[in-house]
Amino acid sequence: MAKGKKSTKPVASSNWKKLLPTIAPADSKKKRKAADDFEISPNFKCWDKRQRIEKMKASHNAKKTVTTTTTTTTTTTKETIPDKDELWFGEDVDEDDLKNVYAHKETPQEQKLKKKSLVAKMNAVTGDQARLGKYVAIDCEMVGVGPEGTDSALARVSLVNFHGAVLLDIYVKPQEKVTDYRTHVSGIEAKHLESEEALSFKDAQFKAEAIIRGRILVGHAVYNDLQALMISHPALLIRDTSRYKPFRKLAKGRTPGLKMLVNEVLGISIQSGSHSSVEDARFTMQLYKSVKLEWEKSFGAKSGLILKKFSAKEEQNSSKKKVSIKEVAEDSESNSQSDSNSDSDSEDDASDDEE
Repeated sequence: MAKGKKSTKPVASSNWKKLLPTIAPADSKKKRKAADDFEISPNFKCWDKRQRIEKMKASHNAKKTVTTTTTTTTTTTKETIPDKDELWFGEDVDEDDLKNVYAHKETPQEQKLKKKSLVAKMNAVTGDQARLGKYVAIDCEMVGVGPEGTDSALARVSLVNFHGAVLLDIYVKPQEKVTDYRTHVSGIEAKHLESEEALSFKDAQFKAEAIIRGRILVGHAVYNDLQALMISHPALLIRDTSRYKPFRKLAKGRTPGLKMLVNEVLGISIQSGSHSSVEDARFTMQLYKSVKLEWEKSFGAKSGLILKKFSAKEEQNSSKKKVSIKEVAEDSESNSQSDSNSDSDSEDDASDDEE
């Protein structure tokens, strides 16, 4: 700059200098959005419904609610199922999908404790709860017979009541030679069928039929069990968990497996090793109990009336059978007494002749 030449740089006025301290400095660097601040844009294209829900859940879990009490202040994350009407993609989401994503998933250890507690409760059932009632659940185990064990034969029958008390648990001697015990699935070994306690097929059939007669029979693929026992049961009195529509919906319309249903509906793991017909019957009954009200309502008033009439008729028939048995017993007793009296009379006559 040449000497004597004045600077052309503008000089701030006194008023401007007074305003400078009150003006906040501009932040030239923009903060990056935190990962927890994730929100779904309406323009976000995603064809996977579950992925949409998972991302919605990630955003939901990032929000923390501080709950203040009179004594302590705690920070908790609330896990609530959002209303599908509040979701911009709600029309494409099924209620069951929301529940599956947001529901608490029990750990294997929690499932084991839950199962152990429930089984202990069933084993401890006594009194009226241990008696034969209106509802019974059945499950059978099979062994292989014939060439390569491809054909099935009845080997074990288990029946439990509404509270899980065991009504019948017997091994059955197959009428054919066993070629495959299927132990890894059935849990049955040769010693079970060779035992003196194992019953013949006819005796097992008689015992099972006597228990289920006139009662509501609960089972999973129960028609296979009835076929194995070669007995029939009125369709109105059958509750087959493999055919119940809400359960089939869990398997996307296919026939659901018992293990999957118990896991999904009850949150309990079964059949981890070989099967137990007692365990399967018990947890099939638990499945039925979890949906009993809805299931029975689905039959409608007409079916309910038919069921009541049928039950009344069965009770009447059973009472008649009891009366007839009693009458036969009384008749036989009176006949035996009359025979003894006639014998004594003949003896008296003989003695009179001798005199």
